[in-house]
Amino acid sequence: MEILVTKESITPLERVMVTIAIMTSTVMQALDTTIANVALPHMQGSLGASQSQISWVVTSYILSSAITMALAGSLASRLGRKGLFLISILGFTISSILCGLSGSLTSLVVCRFAQGIFGASFVPLSQSILLDIYPKEKHGSALALWGAGVMIGPILGPILGGYITEMYGWQWVFFVNIPVGFAAFIGIGIFFKERLVPKIRPFDWSGFFLLSLFLTSLQLALDRGEELDWLSSKEIKTEFLVAIISFYFFVVHSVTKKDPFLSLALFKDRNLVAGLVLGLTIGATLQATLVLTPEFLQKLMNYPVEIAGLIVATRSMGTLVAIILVKKLITHIDARYLVLTGLTIAAYSLHQMAGFSPNMDYWPIVNSGISLGFGLGFVFVPLSLLSFSTLAPTYRTEAAGIYNLVRYIGGSIGISMMVNFFTRHAQETHSTLGESVTPFNKLYAFLPEIQSLHLIEAEKLELINQELTKQASTIAYLSSFKVLMILMVFSIPLLVLFKKSVSVIEKK
Repeated sequence: MEILVTKESITPLERVMVTIAIMTSTVMQALDTTIANVALPHMQGSLGASQSQISWVVTSYILSSAITMALAGSLASRLGRKGLFLISILGFTISSILCGLSGSLTSLVVCRFAQGIFGASFVPLSQSILLDIYPKEKHGSALALWGAGVMIGPILGPILGGYITEMYGWQWVFFVNIPVGFAAFIGIGIFFKERLVPKIRPFDWSGFFLLSLFLTSLQLALDRGEELDWLSSKEIKTEFLVAIISFYFFVVHSVTKKDPFLSLALFKDRNLVAGLVLGLTIGATLQATLVLTPEFLQKLMNYPVEIAGLIVATRSMGTLVAIILVKKLITHIDARYLVLTGLTIAAYSLHQMAGFSPNMDYWPIVNSGISLGFGLGFVFVPLSLLSFSTLAPTYRTEAAGIYNLVRYIGGSIGISMMVNFFTRHAQETHSTLGESVTPFNKLYAFLPEIQSLHLIEAEKLELINQELTKQASTIAYLSSFKVLMILMVFSIPLLVLFKKSVSVIEKK
């Protein structure tokens, strides 16, 4: 069945209440992608797990979310968006309770896997429903509100997670979802109405299996690559090989199948395809900087984790301001120009970050972080609007699932690639610097100071190595930010692919 909700079929009160219910569930899911991360050390001690074992608390959630997000359109066509939303909220809330009650690592990982399955539909469903219950002239405002929850949630997650864990214990990181889930369930159940037109497309089990195999293999390789030294590991080689083969067969199957798992008609829409490509780069930049910046603050500037989290969270201030401005400007200015402005500001912010020094105070990091948040906030909402502006309403839920899945994958790729780049660049730089360390090299002003200390030779060498490691890490961090800046600059030409026209997909 296809779900059609028109602006005439919903009252102003219902629209407001549905929006509140949708946003509470979306923020809840966005927070849970990062809120548990900071509590991992506490979980590790409580459950008696090793460092590699406890990481599955995060990996299981990511894997199940990635697989299920692609199912949103197919499930909604059978259950209806209201039915799927209610089942997702109920399942997510119950899974959260079970996560908090878990007494072993196995049960916690299983419950997190279930939590990811139920939570994956929130983002594509909320995006699709908002586009349907608001008239087209208010789509920008609706997506601005939605974007605020999706972007700010992961940034604030570590701060809230740290506070809740310290004050009440790691179990309450999951228990806080109970009142939020209850409120969202009641709001959707009472106020959201939809008109159903029977049209069930046969479910493509083969396509779903191949796509799931591709996503699972790719995610495992990206998550475990750094730990296992990437292609030197047989496991990582196997996972990448399985991902490539399964993706190839998925494409071939989709082209030859009459009713494939993903509608090929979606990829006839130029705006959506361009949005998917640009969304991949935005996801990579957002998540990579969220990993690199806290590490820079903690490892090189010696800030405690709580302070580092607060400094990074100031980025959300820029995002909020950008979304408020976009909400007012998007009805007057071509969305492509807004995206161009956002990409330019983000690139300039990353240029600033490429000039960081471990000897500076935190203000340059706060300023560049706010600027980066402002730039990405200026991109996020207009990009969503452009991607769906020429798409027929009947394809929105399926397209929203793919759009958010690609952004999700982009984040995983961005984190893995930049962490790998940083690690290797730091090692190479350390080796290069070490080759030129001599008492006669005037570039190493710290050498005479160390030599003057009353230490044995081994201790002096250790101090020199520590200083070289710090300098090599600094260079590697700055080079990583420079790579992300180049990625932003090279993303700008993609804007020429977007057009402002009616849907190229025939409305059936």
